[in-house]
Amino acid sequence: MRRTPRGIAICIGIGLLAGLLSGLFGVGGGTVVVPLLVLLLGFDQRLAAGTSLAAIVPTATVGVISYGLNDAVAWIPALLIAAGAVGGAQIGTWLLPKVSQTALRWIFVGFLAAVIVSLFLVIPSRDAQLVLTWGSGVALVLLGVVTGTVSGLIGVGGGIIVVPVLMMVFGTSDLVAKGTSLLMMIPAAISGTIGNVRRGNVDLVSAACVGLAACTTTALGAWLATIVDPFVGNVLFAVFLVFIAAQMAVKATRGRRSR
Repeated sequence: MRRTPRGIAICIGIGLLAGLLSGLFGVGGGTVVVPLLVLLLGFDQRLAAGTSLAAIVPTATVGVISYGLNDAVAWIPALLIAAGAVGGAQIGTWLLPKVSQTALRWIFVGFLAAVIVSLFLVIPSRDAQLVLTWGSGVALVLLGVVTGTVSGLIGVGGGIIVVPVLMMVFGTSDLVAKGTSLLMMIPAAISGTIGNVRRGNVDLVSAACVGLAACTTTALGAWLATIVDPFVGNVLFAVFLVFIAAQMAVKATRGRRSR
């Protein structure tokens, strides 16, 4: 089905939605791509995770350019997070084939639940700044390691971890957190994709369809982020994640019962 016109059209539709959310929330779009590849195209969780991670590369690149034009990217902090994320991504992709399908689904559901909670804990601010010190620099690298591991294991770019943490722990404005998140995930996604290609956990054709389609809507999402009230955006995103988490929980439950 992946190579049929309908399958390609579905990939393009997934990409358009993922790109919009990527620009709007500073995420790679994996929270959209992974579950929709599973639910609509019958991908198994491992292949969906690897395909999503590959599609994140062009999507995040366009997002960084969009936020950079508005001076909303903290370049050095992003590089520190990326340094840790590159190694973490290899850990995640190494773990990916060793974890059962059902376990991966439950991990993804738990991951989304944590994100949903964080969206209501974060108080977005357009004025806060990221102060870089030796201590915060080390913390950013450690944040990257955790993010990269999750990225390689679940197939997300890590933005839904990095954005809330940068705002809550490091006191960064929501726009700078989103732009910085998109920049840091590029090398991590590349690193994770290389590992997935070696292990056969990526469909490059589907990833290209999703990624290129996402590029056409990422800039629009980044523009909307500057005019939409941050709290309203968080609430809408949380509602969407609740729906996705519920769908994946159903599949995880069915998978366990079928054993």
